[in-house]
Amino acid sequence: MPALSELAVGQEVARRTIAVDRSRLVRYAGASGDFNPIHWNERFATEVGLPGVIAHGMWTMGAASSVVADWLGDPGAIVDYQTRFARTVPVPDPGAAEVEVVAAVGALDPESGTARIDLTVTCDGARVLAKCQALVRLS
Repeated sequence: MPALSELAVGQEVARRTIAVDRSRLVRYAGASGDFNPIHWNERFATEVGLPGVIAHGMWTMGAASSVVADWLGDPGAIVDYQTRFARTVPVPDPGAAEVEVVAAVGALDPESGTARIDLTVTCDGARVLAKCQALVRLS
């Protein structure tokens, strides 16, 4: 786990591109119990006005937080995590959508031993999560 003293506001601490394909959506639906057809049925998704099948918002949120958890080496060090859903992540068939996650230090609080990590989460250059932030406790 990084030390608070090793960090500076604005410093990029992690970056990852995460691919999501239709089979991952099916596995996530089974794990989460979210079988909404917008996540697996192309016809239904387009009938309700979507561009096609889209990734689960909670999958996107979880995938983004995993970048911080992996950087920390201890998911328990994330003491708060929040975001707003800004756009959908269309998942093509065949192929995969790519979600880019960049984590940077947004604020440091030496008194509490915490850092706010700001995540920029995009797909095809557009932000899919807004105000995505994790509060982490560091050594």
